[in-house]
Amino acid sequence: MTTYPSHYINGQWAQAQSSGVFEVRDSSTEAVMATVPAGTADEAEQAVRAARAAFEGWAALPVEVRAGYLDKISAGLKARADELALTIAREVGMPLKMARAVQVAGPVWNWANYGKIARAFEWEKKVGNSLVVREPIGVVGCITPWNFPLNQITLKVAPALAAGCTVVLKPSEIAPVNAIILAEVIHEAGLPPGVFNLVNGAGPVVGEVLATHPDVDMVSFTGSTRAGKRVAELAAQTVKRVALELGGKSASVILPDADFEAAVKGSVSACLLNSGQTCSAHTRLLVPEDRYEEVKALAQAAIARFNIGPSLDEGSKLGPLVSSVQRDRVIGLIEQGIAEGAEVLAGGAARPAFDTGYFVQPTLLRVKPTDTLAREEIFGPVLVLITYRDEDEAVRIANDTVYGLGGGVWSRDEAHAVAVARRIRTGQVDINGGPFNPQAPFGGYKQSGNGRENGVYGFEEFLETKSLQFKPA
Repeated sequence: MTTYPSHYINGQWAQAQSSGVFEVRDSSTEAVMATVPAGTADEAEQAVRAARAAFEGWAALPVEVRAGYLDKISAGLKARADELALTIAREVGMPLKMARAVQVAGPVWNWANYGKIARAFEWEKKVGNSLVVREPIGVVGCITPWNFPLNQITLKVAPALAAGCTVVLKPSEIAPVNAIILAEVIHEAGLPPGVFNLVNGAGPVVGEVLATHPDVDMVSFTGSTRAGKRVAELAAQTVKRVALELGGKSASVILPDADFEAAVKGSVSACLLNSGQTCSAHTRLLVPEDRYEEVKALAQAAIARFNIGPSLDEGSKLGPLVSSVQRDRVIGLIEQGIAEGAEVLAGGAARPAFDTGYFVQPTLLRVKPTDTLAREEIFGPVLVLITYRDEDEAVRIANDTVYGLGGGVWSRDEAHAVAVARRIRTGQVDINGGPFNPQAPFGGYKQSGNGRENGVYGFEEFLETKSLQFKPA
């Protein structure tokens, strides 16, 4: 077990004021792998003051200088990639090989990419008799989740720093060790004091300081819709900008003219990535009523290929959930679904035969569109199958949710798939299994959030727009 006794404030490691700690558990063994300090409101205030004091100098640096720091951070993360992959595999439960490819490689690339975006960005533009300039918004509070911890930190902190903002980061207390490694890398890169600050702590303590503090100009939050509403409510008191990336209940719509084998296999994979602990996971499978038996057999076969096991085992394709709380919540929802009449097609509420670990069986349930499991985000390895009678009904079911984050449409006729995708009210739609594009905007409609991450779209979230008017010659 490793003990981390400090926060990172104003360019140095600051011994925690409180003796309270959070235990970080290995998701596969349940053993305590680390402890981090439970930060106080005063420590969060110190970090905000440091960020405010550093802002003017950091914003005034040439873009090339800021971008050069991001390049150093990317290189530092790459040098510690194996350590980061092992850490996140243990913290979150994603199998190690996948953690290396998804949880670490993406952030390494994104830190360097935001340097490139800042260098290429059009910071000033003439519009008639005005000069329109883009400027950093100021001090940014970043509150990040546990499911893709380093990735979500990166998609906030890297563009904020590239834009000229200073940052206070509160990572998830469930998966914070990767954030400490990032802070070590940032320290080695030599950023000026106060530009980046890290305070571990609980949302109602540290997170609420960031949401309410008058010296924080923007808060960027990823997490549950319930917590996001609280952040937005608190932030409204100081009229700060709020970016929210929240929950989802994304539908994968298989049209009658699709390649059913590819569509079902792709949909199952899009649901079970990271054991279903993905906000944009395709957790509703919408299929034609007259093809139900065919889809059922294909989905059962696809799910059977997901070998479940500890995250460090070479043969594991599906790891544990992140915590006992998460495991019990998911099992409780499966049991509720069964009580409401869901048909269990694979898996179920029984726990897999492991002595330790927060495991849940990959589960397939047939449900009605009005059932709880068809409407509530489960955040576990649970796919619900819903049948539809015609295309209009499929679109209605896909849109009949408070969420609007991801989704998919499958058809042998790409133009047909695109036409249906345009009718679905959601931030991203994969056409026939189109892969994730880190340069494309990611974010949601409705209660899936406000704002966008990734690429230049995520960069612009951290900028203000100013116009300077000149008298015509």
